[in-house]
Amino acid sequence: MDLQLRDRVALITGGASGIGRACADALAEEGAKTALLDRDPAGEEVAALLRDRGHDALFVRADVTVEADVRTAVAAVLHRFGRLDTVLGCAGISGPAGTPAAEVSVADWDQVMAVNVRGNFLLAKHTVPALRSSPVATIVLIASDAALVAFEGMSAYNTSKGAVLMLTRSLSVDHPEVRVNCLCPGVVDTPMSRADLGRPDGFAGSDLPVMQPADLARHAAFLASPVSSPINGTSVVSDFGYLARPAVPPYEFATDPTP
Repeated sequence: MDLQLRDRVALITGGASGIGRACADALAEEGAKTALLDRDPAGEEVAALLRDRGHDALFVRADVTVEADVRTAVAAVLHRFGRLDTVLGCAGISGPAGTPAAEVSVADWDQVMAVNVRGNFLLAKHTVPALRSSPVATIVLIASDAALVAFEGMSAYNTSKGAVLMLTRSLSVDHPEVRVNCLCPGVVDTPMSRADLGRPDGFAGSDLPVMQPADLARHAAFLASPVSSPINGTSVVSDFGYLARPAVPPYEFATDPTP
């Protein structure tokens, strides 16, 4: 399928690794010009690899929690490419995984909110003015199935991803000229999830339903593209159907048809 992304300009936060890097790969393969934002300087290596493969890619080092960084980064992207068509907010952290809510420090709580919520707010704040000039303007934010169900020991993360879901809806209402959607994946095989779940070598042999970053990136590319034009202000859950299942054991229904 042609996603009609050729020569579109895409800005991706968290582009140095994990989901962000996979999204950069996916959009570049569709012909988009990509700008990777990350506080990790390794993002330059990712951009260089994309350029080696014949893609037009830029890396800008920026901390999404710092408004001046985001403002400057967006200006650099516009200076380099002249416009902006789609924005993917992939930067995120999990925070104190496995820690009950009453034991989470204020510093840890604030850090999760700063990256996952403030970072996506600043991203939208400083890209919407440029996106208004695009006839196919889109924003795709990466939330989580943790926006819809509470995982034990993940209170800061759960809360922050719930906020990302509502930020998505609010942006779509406030700025109808830009389509805004979010993805709510289950476990994605990234360095962050491996560290949180104690699986440094990956999830092979695990009973967990795990998807690869490239799988989710294809979903993000679809939502970022004009092909998904009717989809707006909503969340797409990618969790192998687990949210559709009841938490209780299967009912033992009576099967005897005799009244």
